[in-house]
Amino acid sequence: MDGFGLGSLARGEGHRLHVHDRLGSTNTEALDLFRAGEAGPLWIVARRQEAGRGRRGNAWLSEAGNLTASLLWAVDDVDPAQVPTLGFVAGVALVAALKRATEGGSLALVGGGSADQGRRGSPLLKGEGQGEVRDLSGNGPHLTPALSLQEREAPNPEIRSDVDGALCASKLFNLKWPNDVLASGAKLAGLLLEAEHRPRGGRAVVMGFGVNVAATPQGLPYRATCLRQMRYDTRAEDLFVQLTDTVVDAARLWDGGRGFSGIRERWIADAAGIGAPVSVRTGDTLVHGIFETIDEAGRLVVRSEDGTRRTVTAGEVHLGTAATAA
Repeated sequence: MDGFGLGSLARGEGHRLHVHDRLGSTNTEALDLFRAGEAGPLWIVARRQEAGRGRRGNAWLSEAGNLTASLLWAVDDVDPAQVPTLGFVAGVALVAALKRATEGGSLALVGGGSADQGRRGSPLLKGEGQGEVRDLSGNGPHLTPALSLQEREAPNPEIRSDVDGALCASKLFNLKWPNDVLASGAKLAGLLLEAEHRPRGGRAVVMGFGVNVAATPQGLPYRATCLRQMRYDTRAEDLFVQLTDTVVDAARLWDGGRGFSGIRERWIADAAGIGAPVSVRTGDTLVHGIFETIDEAGRLVVRSEDGTRRTVTAGEVHLGTAATAA
């Protein structure tokens, strides 16, 4: 495949795709389309994102050849309490896509995603389209060739490490609560979930994905990496087509929130730092302890030295030896 396209599962579920050469933010584009009446499921991809954002207002830097994509979903029929757990659906799906894209497509969603493909599709993911792909980059009706990969980047100097790389040694890709994907303790990808509603009715979420595929952003206050730096020749287009299918796979398991326990199990299976020291800063409060698990609402469960447990909804997380230095 020379350009961005949808996987067979995504096409079968009626997903559509808009491809842009440049955008300020794929999440912003998706939210604007929703406010204008779009219901999704619709993927927005930008070959270059110029004003991306992460959690808590942080900027997300997107280099040429990296993947920036957002998926707009209607969630009118989903319990509002379950909507935030879509962030874990995104994490499970992205790790599954990374495994497929870097291992020749032989790995299914953790736990055997292919077995779920015969299940009824989640209404959340069903659309009326027929896998429509629109290239809005001004290059005509056909998708343009893939961008060339940049020369391999030198590893980032370690300015600050908030993850002990030893905690990620058993698996190639790890999920860091609540919204990062790590490779050997360095940040490879980030996720951003945003919700919106229309005054006259209609609720939707936008699930944003930013993955360092061809280049590692420089000048960051934490360690980062990219697939090319890890010596994989995977292109953003290759990863994206896998992602569109693993998202469908994971959403079927999630089943409008009713199946979050299954998503939780898969997330935990790839989590970084469970059973190790953790430090979480929430505002002016610093919580220290052992990262025990995530609960049925997706909250981080921290066990203190006296055995008491505390749940954390959001915060800046440091794992392993980095936790003791935080």
